[in-house]
Amino acid sequence: MGRNSHGIPDKTFDIINNFLVFIITLIVVYPFVFVVSASISDPMAVSTGKMWLWPVDITFNGYRKVFANDNIWIGYRNTIFYTLLGTAMHLAVLLPMSYALSRKGVMGKKFIQWFVLFTMMFSGGLIPTYLVVKNLGMLNTVWSVTIPGLVGAWSILVTKSFFEANVPEELVEVARIDGASDFLIFRKIALPLSKPIIAVMGLFHGVSMWNQYFKAMIYLSDRKKYPLQLFLREILVINQVTEEAGGVIESLMEQVKTAAQIKYAVIIVSSLPLLLIYPFVQKYFVQGTLIGSIKE
Repeated sequence: MGRNSHGIPDKTFDIINNFLVFIITLIVVYPFVFVVSASISDPMAVSTGKMWLWPVDITFNGYRKVFANDNIWIGYRNTIFYTLLGTAMHLAVLLPMSYALSRKGVMGKKFIQWFVLFTMMFSGGLIPTYLVVKNLGMLNTVWSVTIPGLVGAWSILVTKSFFEANVPEELVEVARIDGASDFLIFRKIALPLSKPIIAVMGLFHGVSMWNQYFKAMIYLSDRKKYPLQLFLREILVINQVTEEAGGVIESLMEQVKTAAQIKYAVIIVSSLPLLLIYPFVQKYFVQGTLIGSIKE
C-alpha cells in the first residue's frame, strides 16, 4: 500500500480527504438549498421549522410580489449596464497598466508601484471622495457609479505577477527584434496568454459592481438610475409589504409573512445571474487565481 509524504496510507488519506470535501460541500450547499426552498415555501412552514431542506406548501407569491414591482426591472436594466460598462472599463485600465509594470526598464516603475501600494493602505475618505465626484460633475450620472474605485491596488499587483510569470522577457525581446511595437506585443502576445487572469479580474470586478449599492445611494438621486441592489435594499430595510386592494390594506400578520418570503426571493433574484455566469468562467477562475498569486 502506498504512502504519502506524511506516512499516511493512500487509501486512508483518500477516505479522510473525501470526507472533508463532503462536509465542506454540505456546509456550502445547504444554505443555498435552504434559501431556494424558503423562497417558494409557505412562510409559516419556514418560521415554525417545518421546512428545513425541501419546499413545503409551495407558493410563488414572494416572486410575484417582487417582479410585480416595476422598480425591479428598472434596477435589473441599470445594474446589467453598470456591471458591463464598469467591468469593461476596469479591464481596459487594469491590463495595460499591469503589463507595463511587469516589464523591465519602465521609467518610474518603482515610484508608480509605491504609489499603488500607498493607495492600498490609505484612502481619502468618504467626504473628500464625494467632493471630487461633485467637482468633476459626475453626481447623478453613470460615471459616479463606475469610475470611483475603478481599479484597485490588489488587482494591479496580482495581474502584474501574472504577466511576469506568463509573458517572459525573452519572448518580448524576440518580438521586438522582429519589429513589433510594445502595443502590438501587448495585443498579439500578452492578451492571448492572459485569458485566465482576464476572467478572474473581470469576475471579481463584475461581482463587486453587481452587488454594490453604497455608491449609488450616495451619488445618485434619480430613481430611474438606481441599480437593482438599491431597490432590493429598500425592500429589506422596510421589511414589510403593504398591498392595497380596493382600499383595504393587508393585516399586519399577513405583511410579516409576505415580507419573510420576499426576503428569500430577493436573495435569489439578486444572485441568480452571477450563479448562471460562473460555470462558464470557472476553469479560468481557478487557473488565474493560482497563477496570479503575488510573488516578489
